[in-house]
Amino acid sequence: MTQRPKIVISSRDLQRLEKLLEDMPANAFSGMAELEAELTRAQVVEPEQIPDNIVTMNSTVRFSIDDSNDILLRILVYPKSLDDSGDKISVMAPVGSALLGMPEGGEIEWPRPGGGSMRIKVHEIVKQPERSGEFHR
Repeated sequence: MTQRPKIVISSRDLQRLEKLLEDMPANAFSGMAELEAELTRAQVVEPEQIPDNIVTMNSTVRFSIDDSNDILLRILVYPKSLDDSGDKISVMAPVGSALLGMPEGGEIEWPRPGGGSMRIKVHEIVKQPERSGEFHR
């Protein structure tokens, strides 16, 4: 796997994700170790200092997987906010974990469940809560 790009996470998102992971049993979901590793290596900033081109929790993101011509549009959410609408992706899903902290235009190679890897590219951050002044969501 290639070296992963630098990621930025807000202190609020980090705190909530660490609490969520702490309350789960070990290996509660596929990719748990990868998400924990991402949180450890992330540059952490206050919510008011998040650059407006970074995927944060509750951001609406256009992205693709493996150089596909299909551009997906999803909202990155905590598991409790996931529903059957099809327009959300959990941060606990492999693609959701890969999106967290990524810059617009950035790409990351990420493990596939069951083996191998996939390349995820962030095409556009349509809405980012911090960019809209939502710091306490």
